[in-house]
Amino acid sequence: MIGTIAAARRRLASAADPPPLAWRLRGLGVCASTERELEHWLLRQPPAPGQPLVQPRAVLAAHQRFGHGQQGRPWQAPPGGVWISAALPWTTVTPSSSAQGDSPAASPAAALGLAVAVGLAQELEAFGLAVRLKWPNDLLVVDGDGTPRKLAGLLPRLRWRGGVSRWAQVGVGLNGRNRVPAGAISLAQALGGRSHPATDPLALAARVLRALEWAVAHGGLAEAVRQQAERRLWWDAQPLPHQGSWWWVEGLAADGGLRLRSGLRHTTLHRRF
Repeated sequence: MIGTIAAARRRLASAADPPPLAWRLRGLGVCASTERELEHWLLRQPPAPGQPLVQPRAVLAAHQRFGHGQQGRPWQAPPGGVWISAALPWTTVTPSSSAQGDSPAASPAAALGLAVAVGLAQELEAFGLAVRLKWPNDLLVVDGDGTPRKLAGLLPRLRWRGGVSRWAQVGVGLNGRNRVPAGAISLAQALGGRSHPATDPLALAARVLRALEWAVAHGGLAEAVRQQAERRLWWDAQPLPHQGSWWWVEGLAADGGLRLRSGLRHTTLHRRF
């Protein structure tokens, strides 16, 4: 598995790419959760005490039995898709120097989500798809009848120590040629059939690694990432209920928040992962 992904990653390389990262990869046929496997790996072999993560790691599984997404919701991950949890170098400082573990004020994690979403959208757009970002962490494509359907989901978080993030942790689920629940779509469906070579899970895994590398390379360019994400932002042109009022979507903030307007009032909505 790992050798095939590495070979596919090399075939996709171009002179315009950011420098490739020296990944440490682990491939599993089946597991309960790639997030749990990554957590155990980081506990057994942590970065140097007090130091940020230098070399990225990723756990990939052909099948997850008990994956989870935002707010702990079940994340269906059957064979045929790409299910990855990665730890990435990602250094930023929170305003509070006392933050430990997962900082509740860690809004940069949302900007991390935008960077990963843009990187993955670019990889999927290479197949001629029009990819849209459903805030805060889903990628959609619109099917033939105009219905937006979920193609991929992201779970971004930052790991903190002493007010400084030691690494970013990102879960990515991408529907390749797997069965999908109602409201979702696989890449095979979007491209017209399972036989399309782009739907091979290992080839898709290489593209996910490229997307993560793009996010790391552009993590410090908050405004450029925001602009790219905002161009892909999708909403259903209906106002959103928030704090007892109806609000219209105006766009994205550089920290990953959703900018809203209600009359002369403006606010920014954030999601914690």
